[in-house]
Amino acid sequence: LLDIKKSSLIIDIGSNDGTCLKYFKQLGMTVLGIDPAVKIAEIANSNGINTIPDFFSSSIAEEIIIEHGKADLITSHNACAHIDDLDSVISGVSMLLKDDGVFIMEVGYFLDVFENKWFDTIYHEHVDFHTVKPLHKLFSRFDLELFRVERITPQGGSIRVFIQRKGGKRPVDVSLSELEKLESKMGLHKPETYKHFENQINKVRDNFQDLIKDIKESGKTIAAFGAPTKATTLSYHFQINKTQIDFIVDDNPLKQGLYSPGIHIPVYDASHIYTKKPDYLIILAWNFAESIMSKHQEYLELGGSFIIPMPETRVIKKEYD
Repeated sequence: LLDIKKSSLIIDIGSNDGTCLKYFKQLGMTVLGIDPAVKIAEIANSNGINTIPDFFSSSIAEEIIIEHGKADLITSHNACAHIDDLDSVISGVSMLLKDDGVFIMEVGYFLDVFENKWFDTIYHEHVDFHTVKPLHKLFSRFDLELFRVERITPQGGSIRVFIQRKGGKRPVDVSLSELEKLESKMGLHKPETYKHFENQINKVRDNFQDLIKDIKESGKTIAAFGAPTKATTLSYHFQINKTQIDFIVDDNPLKQGLYSPGIHIPVYDASHIYTKKPDYLIILAWNFAESIMSKHQEYLELGGSFIIPMPETRVIKKEYD
């Protein structure tokens, strides 16, 4: 599929600490990372992964060509979701890629967001989500074409897209047309579909708020587990406030002692569950609900109940014989 040789130059956009590139280096290939996080780039460089501490763009691509030549393979693993000027990135890729080179890009797939109502994966760091049809148009403007696509699980559902120059030697795989047909069937390119998506989310929100209202009116107490970034989107759209939730717990020490953005609910370590003993615990990090509940079976044994807000609101209580 790629035909990468030991003499190849491999470039990773958004390379982080160089984890991906180190495997190519172990195979004897020349590697180069680009990442704007200066301290992370320093770590990569100290580990022997040559890394440029900057944002990737067409101007950076020109500098790389002068110093290193063109690339056989360029990769980007869920970095483009954080970039608002995709034209500059794709232009740079087109400049930097050898005539028979390949660009592999992983991006969030909106079909997964749509099918599962994962609206809370949309927040300030995630500038965009993608579908196959618009990606065809995007890359076509830079003399590039998609020749293969794979659905993968990272980031709550992503696609791995394989790109080459227009008319390249690799045949266009049936995976592209299959996903495009599925996207059309789901109506992802029709405005009314997104109105339906909004209505579905609002229905879940209303059911959630009805439950919370009933709990509070019965005099019960509520706390929450998890302070991930996505919880901010969820909290605001579900209209969660500090009159409903007494506190949040999180296992990350960096978040403990702080407050939730805007709503100002205090964040503590998980032991707070057992000292304060709230009647209900909303799992804001709901995608990790199973592992959280497994780790805190004692909370259920003490009579507590978990609330999983998404994708449909559920209450989990201890099962008695």
